[in-house]
Amino acid sequence: MRMADVGMIGLAVMGENLALNLESKGYMVALYNRETESDKNVVGNFLISRGKGGNFVGTDSLEDLVRSIDRPRKIIMMIKAGFPVDDVLHQLSPLLDPGDVVIDGGNSYFLDTARRVVEMEKFGVLYVGAGVSGGAEGALNGPSIMPGGAAEAWPVIKNMLQDIAAKLDDGTPCCQWIGPGGSGHFVKMVHNGIEYADMQIIAEVYALLKSMYGDENDRISAIFDDWNKGELNSYLIEITAEILKYKDTDGNYLIDRILDVAGQKGTGKWSVEAAIEENNPLTLITEAVYARVLSDHVVAREIASRLYPGIPGVKWSGKLVESEAVKNALYAAKLVSYAQGFTLLKQASDRYDWHLDYGTIAMIWRKGCIIRSHFLGEVTKAYRSNVDLENLLFDSFFVRTIKKLESDWRHVVSEGVMKGIAMPCTMASISYFDGLKTLHSTANLIQAQRDYFGAHTYERNDAPRGIFYHTDWKGTGEKTTSGSYNV
Repeated sequence: MRMADVGMIGLAVMGENLALNLESKGYMVALYNRETESDKNVVGNFLISRGKGGNFVGTDSLEDLVRSIDRPRKIIMMIKAGFPVDDVLHQLSPLLDPGDVVIDGGNSYFLDTARRVVEMEKFGVLYVGAGVSGGAEGALNGPSIMPGGAAEAWPVIKNMLQDIAAKLDDGTPCCQWIGPGGSGHFVKMVHNGIEYADMQIIAEVYALLKSMYGDENDRISAIFDDWNKGELNSYLIEITAEILKYKDTDGNYLIDRILDVAGQKGTGKWSVEAAIEENNPLTLITEAVYARVLSDHVVAREIASRLYPGIPGVKWSGKLVESEAVKNALYAAKLVSYAQGFTLLKQASDRYDWHLDYGTIAMIWRKGCIIRSHFLGEVTKAYRSNVDLENLLFDSFFVRTIKKLESDWRHVVSEGVMKGIAMPCTMASISYFDGLKTLHSTANLIQAQRDYFGAHTYERNDAPRGIFYHTDWKGTGEKTTSGSYNV
């Protein structure tokens, strides 16, 4: 009897499609799904439907799953992040042998993954946290995969993961080893954060175009479709064009019937929390997260829209699309978003000693994943040219491009403000850009204020860094500062 090549735990959308992907590449897949009262016989139903006639082995327990897989065992978990992962590992780990590999392909928090790598080492089990991007279609036909964790696992799982991953035009698989600990899931987290910002920027541009053309969804769709043929070529631009022209069963546009409340599963918020921890100004992703939060405040928005119905005397110029200003503003904002995301990757890599290869990360994001886009090739070139690049906005391609786009970028943001169109991400992009290039900021005033009311001290620009001063602003003779004593 032939043993299965790999096990799959979890047959929701992603797990089911990854199982089909593996089987299509010649792998025999053992299947297991945790049964619930509302979700019974998932494996059996799969075997008589999408998996019918395929090289699958159905199992009804973890013990049965483990017994059915050839050694060293390779088991992929596609289950909900958090407690469910720990629960399955608690049951699974005693059943495994040293050298077996467990891959968490869900969106687990990177510090949880780092902890699990260490915990599974006690059993001799090689644990991998692998970010998988591409949605259901990517999982089925070739996702971008970001594995990290126990390095000894890579030779065992490399061929399998690269077989099912998306491929660049030259055949390079969009799956490469990321690094130790929770690095794979961190990279996926930042990927998802950039995805948040990308989607929000596109939605803001959609709002601008809708303000210009009303309900002419086919016309707006055609604009996105045209943009997708140039430097903005990307998966999200492509599907936006498709979404805007899609019609409901009665012939009306479906987009106009979808409730404007955006959901989220946590990776965007995690990115923001990680950025705060790293002292990183991840402004676009932060604004994208808050935009989704605000969208959920439906009642408050209804009240505000009645209290503030419009902006008297402001008219739309009607010339933006013809001058490609909207397109250029979108492009500039996207470039800033990616620059911020890669800066966070660099800071985390330095902190956790991951030695991330940013050029390779950009490369494996070029196909299969949700944020795949044409200019990721330029990101790879930037890091191949300078592996220590501090910020993508310092690369020559980014400098040339931003300078070319800057005028339209500013014009579109100004028009949006005057029209009363919420553009938090696009506005944040130019605010970050302006702040980054400000040689002498106003933080000196903030430091003076902090020292005035809290004796927090300050540094002087006419003295060496690291020497702190306090001023007796009121002339009371008080010399105690906030750092004088440990309390």
